[in-house]
Amino acid sequence: NKILLLLILLNQLILGQDPPALELSIAEELKKYTREELQSPEGGSLNYCYRAPKKIEPGKKYPLLFFLHGAGGRGDDNTGQILDANGIEAFARQEIFSKHSSYVFAGQVPEGERWVNVAWNTLEHSMPPISNSMRMALAALDAFVDNKENQVDANRIYVMGLSMGGYGTWDAIQRRPEYFATAVPICGGGDKAMAPALVDIPLWIWHGDKDNSIQVSRSRDMDSAIKAAGGSPRYTEVQGRGHNVWLDVWAAGELWLWLFSQSIKY
Repeated sequence: NKILLLLILLNQLILGQDPPALELSIAEELKKYTREELQSPEGGSLNYCYRAPKKIEPGKKYPLLFFLHGAGGRGDDNTGQILDANGIEAFARQEIFSKHSSYVFAGQVPEGERWVNVAWNTLEHSMPPISNSMRMALAALDAFVDNKENQVDANRIYVMGLSMGGYGTWDAIQRRPEYFATAVPICGGGDKAMAPALVDIPLWIWHGDKDNSIQVSRSRDMDSAIKAAGGSPRYTEVQGRGHNVWLDVWAAGELWLWLFSQSIKY
């Protein structure tokens, strides 16, 4: 955790922001997350954490953001998944818990494992059998949503993920195309053959055109395949941006307004 915090502080120094204030902010934000562990009857366990809206009224339902971290968030501390790519600060800056009154739910992939068992440098892939981490994360999410003590609006469950989690976002909606109200895959890649199943879900895809870690064609191809199948995803390709296109996502106020306006309509 200390190494991650130091990296975040260094980034803020480069941006000319005040490190002590940021460190205090992150430390305070971390305290607001509840940490749990799922023991799977099929074997294995998964750490996850969540945070509730700032104010919850009796009888009212609230949206939930299912966040899938990148490779840097892997481990067993049940904290790295929200520190990864500074997501924790982005959620606070976008007032997810107050302005949008949302839950955030984030599982943590163990070191050496992945959300989706595919190589990140491939130009295409077919959806493989579900990974242990994805299987358990979805099981933990189901249990959380089904728990009546958590006032989650089942029609407003959103999924967002970056890099390794971008692959995970595509994987989650391919496996559950009618479960999520919307999805934001960030510099990831999916199975083009699954495009017909995704035409009805609102999508906003993000990728940097200079990404040397995950080829931009992965997002371009998914966008094209879904449109060819009759869907209408939104696609933002940030010119001159490398792999860290999540910085543009964190700052895109329009995206967050769009995201929390979505709801499954029957």
